[in-house]
Amino acid sequence: MKIRCWMPFGWHGSTQPSSSLANPSVRPPHHRRHTRRRRRRRRSGSTQRLPRRRRGAMLHLWKRVLSPSTSQLLSLHRLLSAASTNPSFAVEEYLVATCGLTRPQALKASAKLSHLKSPSNPDAVIAFLAGLGLSGADVAAVVAKDPRFLCAGVERTLAPVVAGLTGLGLSDAEIARLVSLAPGYLRHRSVVSKLEYYLPLFGSIDNLLRSLKYGSGFLGSHLESAVKPKVSILAECGLGACDIAKLFIRAPRILCASAERVLWMVACAERIGVPRESGMFRQALHAVSYFSEDKITAKVDYLKRTLGWSDADVGIALSKAPVLLTRSHDVLERVSEFLISEVGLDPAYIAHRPVMLAYSLEGRLRPRYYVVRFLKENGLLEHGRSYYTTLVKTEKVFMEKFICPHKEAAPYLAEDYASACKGEVPARFRFT
Repeated sequence: MKIRCWMPFGWHGSTQPSSSLANPSVRPPHHRRHTRRRRRRRRSGSTQRLPRRRRGAMLHLWKRVLSPSTSQLLSLHRLLSAASTNPSFAVEEYLVATCGLTRPQALKASAKLSHLKSPSNPDAVIAFLAGLGLSGADVAAVVAKDPRFLCAGVERTLAPVVAGLTGLGLSDAEIARLVSLAPGYLRHRSVVSKLEYYLPLFGSIDNLLRSLKYGSGFLGSHLESAVKPKVSILAECGLGACDIAKLFIRAPRILCASAERVLWMVACAERIGVPRESGMFRQALHAVSYFSEDKITAKVDYLKRTLGWSDADVGIALSKAPVLLTRSHDVLERVSEFLISEVGLDPAYIAHRPVMLAYSLEGRLRPRYYVVRFLKENGLLEHGRSYYTTLVKTEKVFMEKFICPHKEAAPYLAEDYASACKGEVPARFRFT
């Protein structure tokens, strides 16, 4: 039996003429297949594997071109080129010599600057800070606080930020203070739009700078989703713009808290006896912002044990002086012992005048008690005068009313009072 197979010019064993010869437009089947594959590759841009023969030829070519000696020369050339364009840069030495950091500070900061290969950008940043009026010590403090500030682009970031802040009405000195207090946020251009919102909220740049001493995290908070909802909650509780500003000045962390946390603070202030309409509501929010529910409960129990207060006494005291929650156990114990044991005050009397527990024992309570007692024992002050009334006076008023009028009768009184404020007990104040 004759086997018919395709040959380049027709069917072998067949008497039929070759179709390719009879009709040039007709291509052999394998030719048409390869043509279609080439067209598909051109249309799709795909790179399919080369045929085995071509792969072998290409591999042979690569082996000849990239012989071991040639590839080693290329690698050496690359290393030499890199060394010539990126000379070694000792970051730690630069931080000590140029930025003024101590050796431990430089060691810590250099870990965040290991990618630096040249002093060009840090030099530009330092020059820019000097132009704002920062001293060498200020620059060292900024770099120690935020080493990556040296990586900020002067033209791309720092200059536009300063221009934006200047447009908000800030002076170079105020911008320099901002950089010193919150350098990590001043190297982001978004800080301009945030300060545009915060300046009216805090009331002034001075108030804003005061708050940054307690924390700068709020500069990184998202205004729409994080900050403004909390401001709205406080406004709905009856706090005016001034009270909100005062709260944030002393406790800027509230701006970083969740809305749920702020709602809890409001409820907690009401539970300790300070309603929203109270003038002490802002102080209560500030006090409870430091603690959890468990810690506040523990502090209330401690007040009861230490001062012998009832639940009603605690409620009265906290409604008038929520700041008692922030006083340490040691301070409360020493102050209460002095007022009860030495001065002889009744715990219930103290509960109605709880601000006494917030005063400094060494700086106000004890020195003024010595003065009042000295004046009474020497007939210079009526015995009915309340010790509490002398405590609530400012230092200036206290001096005018209880020290200066007795210069002739008690010429050493001012000196003894000053010594008592330093923790000393003059002989004239040692009563038997």
